[in-house]
This record gives sequence, C-alpha cells and structure tokens, in this order.
Amino acid sequence: MRPFVWLGRMGLDTVRGAGALGLVAGRTVLGLPRLERRELARALVQFGYDSLPLALATAALAGVIVVLQSGLYIQRFGARAFLGWAAGYGILWEFGPLLLGLIMSARIGARNAAELATMQVGGQIEGLRGIGLDPFAILVAPRVVAMELSMLALSSFTFLVAILFESVAALLTLGLPLRIFYGTFADMLDPLDILGGVIKTGAYGLAISLVSTAVGLSARGGARAVGQAAASAVVQSCAAIFVLDFLLTSLLTGWMK
Repeated sequence: MRPFVWLGRMGLDTVRGAGALGLVAGRTVLGLPRLERRELARALVQFGYDSLPLALATAALAGVIVVLQSGLYIQRFGARAFLGWAAGYGILWEFGPLLLGLIMSARIGARNAAELATMQVGGQIEGLRGIGLDPFAILVAPRVVAMELSMLALSSFTFLVAILFESVAALLTLGLPLRIFYGTFADMLDPLDILGGVIKTGAYGLAISLVSTAVGLSARGGARAVGQAAASAVVQSCAAIFVLDFLLTSLLTGWMK
C-alpha cells in the first residue's frame, strides 16, 4: 500500500503546485497594468546588474571547458576546422541558457522566495490586502518582469563572453587561428540558432520567477518556513528548467529543421 500512498501524495502535491503556479501567473498578468515602477527598478538592479559578474565569470569558464572537452574529439577525428561551429552551437543552444538558468535559480530564485516568505509569515502581504493594495501589482509583477528582462539581457552578455573565451582557448590549446574559428561559426550557424537560445533563456526566467513567487507566498509558520521556501524554490526551479529544456529542445529542433 505504501507505494500507492506515496504516488497519491505526489499526485496531490503536483496538482496543488500546478494550481498555485497558475494562480500566481494569472494574478501577475492582471497586476501588470498597475505595476510598481520603483520596485521594478530595484529588482532590475538586484536581479540583473548585481548578477552580471557571476554570470560573466561562469560564461568564461563554460566557454573554456567546452573547448577543452570537445577539443579531444575534434583532434581525434581530424575536424579542427569545425570547432567554431560545434563550440558556438553548444553554448548558444544548451550550455549558455542552462548554466544561466541554474545560476539565477540559486541566486535570485532563493532570494525572491525568502523575501516573499518573510513578508507572508510576518503578515505584511495580508497587511497590503487590508489597506486595499494588490500585492501582485506592488511586489510580484515587478519581480517577474525584472527577472525576464534580466535573463534576456544577461544571456546576450554571457553568450558573447563564452564565445570569446572559446576562441581564445581554441587558439591557445589547439593552435586554431581565430579566423578559422569565427569563419565556421559565421558560415555554419544560423540566426535561428541564436533565437533558440534566447527562447530557452526567456522560458527559464519566467519559470524561476513564477516558481519562487508561488513557493514564497505559500509559506506558513515561522522562521523555519522562510528557509524551507528558499530551498524549495531552488529545487523546484531547477526541476522546471530541466523539464523545459527537454520540451523546448524537442520542439525547437523539430521546428527549425
């Protein structure tokens, strides 16, 4: 009986979580016309500008690692000329969006959930409702918009830095001239390849903001609930990113053939 009980609980939790996520998304859309601009500006600085150094450092390391790893197979099969295409495709389509999503879920998703959970258990969310203000217009909608804009802006910078470090790593470790690296990169990659990475990044940003918000607003109890909300936001955001990665990769590769 225990497996059936466990499956039943998992099913109920999944339905409950999907319902909470749908409610947050709907209330956020309704709150967009009355969005609090000062909160939006604060969230843009916190989510985007403050995350830039970490995102760029991760992009640089990812670029070097991709070249070092793929270089082993490139040399084995005598296909050095295709390294620019292979490394660029990997960063634009997979590693760039995925690493950025995981970093932002840990750095921003946990923080967003903890802040909203603190307000929820402290009664501030209920206090806003009590004086006739909509918490979704004041607190949630600005954070969702800021997360989406920050992810799209950070993806542009991180992709550029990752590709730059890929080319330098290819030159220093494999002796591949920059003109060959960027030549195959420009000749064999399509603008749709860049669009695929941008679509993934936007989807990950939306998932992180909605999941962390739903987790934060559903917190109940004392200080322990805040910590649980932060940890749960990271786990659920990462799970959502991997599910979206599978779905979007399947859909986009079929659409762009």
